[in-house]
Amino acid sequence: MKIVLIGSGGREHALAVKIAECNATEKLYVIPGNSGTKQVGENVQINQDDHDLIIKFCMEQKIDLVVIGPEKPLIDGLADKLRNEGIKVFGPSKSAARIEGEKSFAKKLMKESKIPTAAFEVFDKDNYDAAIKYLHKINYPTVIKADGIAAGKGVMIAEVFDDAKEALRECFINCSFGSAGDKIVIEEFMTGQEASIFAITDGIDFILLPAAQDHKRIFDNDKGKNTGGMGAYAPTPFVNDTDLKIVAKEIIGPTLNALREKGMPFVGCLYCGLMMTSAGPKVVEFNCRFGDPETQVILPLLDGNFVELLYSAASGKINKDAIKYNGGASVCVVAASGGYPDKFEKGFVINGLENVFPNANVYHAGTKELDGKILTNGGRVLSITSFTEKKNVIEAKRIAYEALSKINFEGMHYRKDISDKAF
Repeated sequence: MKIVLIGSGGREHALAVKIAECNATEKLYVIPGNSGTKQVGENVQINQDDHDLIIKFCMEQKIDLVVIGPEKPLIDGLADKLRNEGIKVFGPSKSAARIEGEKSFAKKLMKESKIPTAAFEVFDKDNYDAAIKYLHKINYPTVIKADGIAAGKGVMIAEVFDDAKEALRECFINCSFGSAGDKIVIEEFMTGQEASIFAITDGIDFILLPAAQDHKRIFDNDKGKNTGGMGAYAPTPFVNDTDLKIVAKEIIGPTLNALREKGMPFVGCLYCGLMMTSAGPKVVEFNCRFGDPETQVILPLLDGNFVELLYSAASGKINKDAIKYNGGASVCVVAASGGYPDKFEKGFVINGLENVFPNANVYHAGTKELDGKILTNGGRVLSITSFTEKKNVIEAKRIAYEALSKINFEGMHYRKDISDKAF
């Protein structure tokens, strides 16, 4: 098969590696890709927002399958346009992608379908006074979320009323999240361990991949601002086989049914962010694509034909036997630019990438190549990811940090406690 992968981050590098190793892959193009993806496929310098040019390229190259990595092209309707030209796509339609693009839509869908989630209310910037009045009468801590997509940074936890009022100002008055913050969701603060579960689906049937746990906060012990993700590990001990059956029956199945009944069947990877509460699993959020950095730790744990899994889902009849969990463990540590998620500098030389990393992959995210050198070019620069044959997260952590110790660039920042919750 000739395959196009859309995106340029660490998730896409991990997907590219997994796709390229399948015998079914004759040729892999990555649009636009990064300095890591060019090692396993051919980067094509087309802006991922230029849908017409992407379609033209796919038609000319007779592409068999397009895999869309990031949320923005999905929310903007790229999958619909490709399907209209008869091209198979792994990724949901614009209407189904609303489950990530509009948090209020997702919350109302869950409420209608009795899918377990936190209690909530929705306000837009014209209802500022009503939102303030609501904040006066609720319990704290509480969670305030920008309704639209904000690169993983639009979630604020308010410990007291003054924190919540400031979060409202950030969204409605300072416009810190642009139009994504014109509407907000204020929801109940849930306690428990978080987990990320990917459902690969053809819109009706689905399989669940091993559960991972993401680390959103910038500093150790979950301190500081939310980021796009500072690391992850899989599998998490907080989700057992019984939990997975509950998630399939009470969350994923009903969500797919609800979307289908609304005339927006979801084809692709439905990401379910969960809180494992004392009352059972509850949904924190849905995403319309593979998560980052969870993808980096889940893919090494899959044996079988990954391309067949994606292609069969995109074709309308998922082959649930295409892959299986191999029994291992994986830890991903993100090496970020100093100052991220706030202002940071780019263009620093990354040293140590020529080293050998046994049982570890170094996935590129915010990098670029210039004059034969790899430079920093984003907030999250590299995803250093280990894998073990046995389910030994402690050993997977050791391997990941040992690999990371061989790499450096000016201002490099990373958390030192990725996966510690598993212990």
